[in-house]
Amino acid sequence: MSVDSNEDRLSGARVLVVEDEAAISMLLEDMLLDFGCEIVGPAARLATALEMARSESFTVAILDVNVAGEPIYPVAEAIAERNLPIVFSTGYGGAGIREPFRDRLVVQKPFSQADLKRTLAAAIAAAEG
Repeated sequence: MSVDSNEDRLSGARVLVVEDEAAISMLLEDMLLDFGCEIVGPAARLATALEMARSESFTVAILDVNVAGEPIYPVAEAIAERNLPIVFSTGYGGAGIREPFRDRLVVQKPFSQADLKRTLAAAIAAAEG
């Protein structure tokens, strides 16, 4: 399958956004809308994110690793239980991701629109098998 057809998977995808920095959250929303995605959230607090991870319908989640000083892993665990793809967003790169989530895709801040698109498409494609 070509990269273009992988990226077509983003059109209409529902993306859960968990990000506590307002400027980054708005940037993410703009990029996702450009990709044709629907935005779920965004959630800026762990409790809200956890509730959304358990109850909302979404295709993929973008999770800031540190949300208002709290690690995101309870939210990641809730999403993993639902067998939904996760993309971590962090300034520390993949080395900062805890086990058992080290195999998940990471988009390193600051990221470009192309990097985000490619990473989200790859996460959705991998989940579809």
